[in-house]
Amino acid sequence: MKKTYSKWILFVVLCLIWGSSFMLMKWGMFDKNNNPTLSAYDVAALRILFAGIVMLPFVPSSIKKISSKYLVYVLLSGWLGSFFPAFLFCIAESKIDGSLAGSLNALTSLFVIITGFLFFNVKSTRKKIIGVIIGLLGCTLITVANYSKPFEYIAYSGFVIFATFMYGFNINLIQKKLSALNALSVAAISLTGLIIPSATVLFFSGYFSLPLLQHTYIISTLSSVVLGILGTSLATILFYVLIKRSGGLFASLVTYGIPFVAIGWGFYNNEFITHVHIIALLVILIGVFIVNKKQPKL
Repeated sequence: MKKTYSKWILFVVLCLIWGSSFMLMKWGMFDKNNNPTLSAYDVAALRILFAGIVMLPFVPSSIKKISSKYLVYVLLSGWLGSFFPAFLFCIAESKIDGSLAGSLNALTSLFVIITGFLFFNVKSTRKKIIGVIIGLLGCTLITVANYSKPFEYIAYSGFVIFATFMYGFNINLIQKKLSALNALSVAAISLTGLIIPSATVLFFSGYFSLPLLQHTYIISTLSSVVLGILGTSLATILFYVLIKRSGGLFASLVTYGIPFVAIGWGFYNNEFITHVHIIALLVILIGVFIVNKKQPKL
């Protein structure tokens, strides 16, 4: 019973953290008047840099707990589950709303099935294939729901879709290769391994030449730092724990809750949200539900 309660507590906390991450990205890139401040590359690099920095104290003990044969998988998990998606989401949100990005994030659960079948020899079923098709139809609908500039939305929504593909692959990777390892150790090694790459991006992006002591840049930087500490470091640890306790498919169901938190922030921030967006999100979630519904025992 305790295990059941704890997994649902983790589930809710992750929904709140990751659902709020999309708005933190916006606050990192734009001020309250929607004027641009930091670039997408600045926000993503700051996010990953501070996610790695806060994990540094755990590295010495983590190295002792992880065998060298797992190291490649741990580092790969950091790149696929944190580094590349951070940049893809920020680039996307430079043009699309956070509520849309959060809604498309629901595709993660579908990509768990797709990448599991393609790369990890995970068997699929007709029901799961139908669920994937329905989810992708919802994805198509939600990306053309902004009638004023649909082609721009489709193009930049593609960055989010690619990021969710990486998330799906990473979930399978964790479950198949890293499930026996300590969650904190995996997070510490995978994220600290990204400190140098993210610092390099930050150096070449021109971040340090900006007027960083101005109020708007302080707020944008703090939003990015909070995004890294909560939305990446803490959330990554909790997510690894959830996968270990409940399996990859249940963990991917966090994508059910994330869109609603993101849409809630979207309403707060006066983003463009219509009934078409809501219908499309429901179509995606129906697909996710079908994919994850257990087969009845005969």
